Amino acid sequence: MRAFFIFLFVAFYTNVSFGQISPSDFQLEHGTYQVGFKQYEKVDATRTYKRVFEWTNKTILRPILISIWYPSTETTSQKTTILSYLEIFKNEHEWEHLPNEQLLNWFPYPINNSHNKAILNNTTKAFVKSNIAKEKFPVIIYAPSYEASSIENFVLCEYLASHGYIVISSPSRGAEIKYFSGGTHKDMEAQARDIEFLLQEVLKFEHADTSKIATMGFSFGGLSNVLAQLRNDYIKAIVSLDGSIRYNYKVLKASPFHDIKKVDVPFIHFAQKDIPETVLKADKIDPKLNYEFEFYDSLVHSDAYKLKFHDLTHSNFSSFGILFRPRDKRQDKSDEKILASYKLVSNYTLQFLNAYLKNDQTSLEFLTNTPEQNGISSNILSKESKKATEKPFTIQDFNDLAAKQHYQNLEASYKKLIQKHPNLELPEWKLNNLGLQLTFNPKTSQQGISIFKFAVYLYPKSANLFDSLAEAYLFLNDKENAIINFKKSLALNPENQNAIDRLKELNK
Repeated sequence: MRAFFIFLFVAFYTNVSFGQISPSDFQLEHGTYQVGFKQYEKVDATRTYKRVFEWTNKTILRPILISIWYPSTETTSQKTTILSYLEIFKNEHEWEHLPNEQLLNWFPYPINNSHNKAILNNTTKAFVKSNIAKEKFPVIIYAPSYEASSIENFVLCEYLASHGYIVISSPSRGAEIKYFSGGTHKDMEAQARDIEFLLQEVLKFEHADTSKIATMGFSFGGLSNVLAQLRNDYIKAIVSLDGSIRYNYKVLKASPFHDIKKVDVPFIHFAQKDIPETVLKADKIDPKLNYEFEFYDSLVHSDAYKLKFHDLTHSNFSSFGILFRPRDKRQDKSDEKILASYKLVSNYTLQFLNAYLKNDQTSLEFLTNTPEQNGISSNILSKESKKATEKPFTIQDFNDLAAKQHYQNLEASYKKLIQKHPNLELPEWKLNNLGLQLTFNPKTSQQGISIFKFAVYLYPKSANLFDSLAEAYLFLNDKENAIINFKKSLALNPENQNAIDRLKELNK
């Protein structure tokens, strides 16, 4: 077996050097909280799954292995180590009984050299199963790269937890088995559903501020996390760590859920350096990858930022990539430069989350500054940004506003709204549907009456709305007002058979 991995190394890594980075070399500026970490397993009872290496037709409920970092005040429990993180691979890759000495041979970075062996017992910032601090914290749902581990970016996850964020992740797995089917829409959908499972998990957390949730995706996870946002209003911001939303947007565009106008939350993308022309040619990479970004260019309703880090290649956006992945001698920078830029990625991520989840104006100013204004050389980082155009005010927005004011004074509110949103449309049929939905729910019947009164104010010649208002009164056994409004409906439409029949019944 060892000879097999040596063959792989010789065949695929002839143009490499080795990084010499240890966990202590990252030197991030951690926050005031200690960091707690735990891992546990849940199952998604809505999907089935097969364990590949059991060589059986047996299916099980889809296992969701959950890694979570969180702010803590304890320092008494045991610290995690690189080895304890790597041991998580055993469950995630269905090799629970693999001997530890085989870890560096077996998994995505099969480079069992002396440096990698030496750092296995290095401690990290996280304490195992320490108690969470007694506050409420914003939540980050991390989506790993292609078939990757939940803990591939543990350095960044620990850093965010130390600054008061709960970070939750699960491994990147295919729809039916742990392997992807080639980076297809099916794979993206499977990962997006895993993100949504984690979302439902954090909604139960006592210490999670569920009004402040963001997704953060690396590589392929940077497609899935956008899809999850399209389907979930809980997600208020998106972080893309050189996400495939830039390189493979066509996969998302093929989804029936794709609608660029519904990406209406702040978005930030961190991109790798331009790939040298010699590498483009040798690896048969489309040169457009260096400059095209259709998704970003198409965003309408998002405050959006794109930053290009001139000292980072794709793998450098993950902790494990920096620690274990061999360096490509054709384009990778020095360890010192990689670490300096990873520190900047971490800081910009924190500033973005603070600005949009914690409403921190200092962080927002940092984001809007040029890199030079923040003391960063343009040789290291370049940045573009754009502000969101105003999102159309919809009937959903109107109903949310109406609900907040208990469906009172709707006419006055509408007069103010139409000044701010002159293109506001509240279609008659949607108001009618909303009114009926509210009326037939005994808890909200009076609110349904309010909607219908407002609707006939907007559409005074609608026989159908007056008919529905009459039905609403009749549902509440208010026969007098029911008769009045059936008569108004009939006056507008003498052929309204429902009004004719109802009036006959009511006048008996």
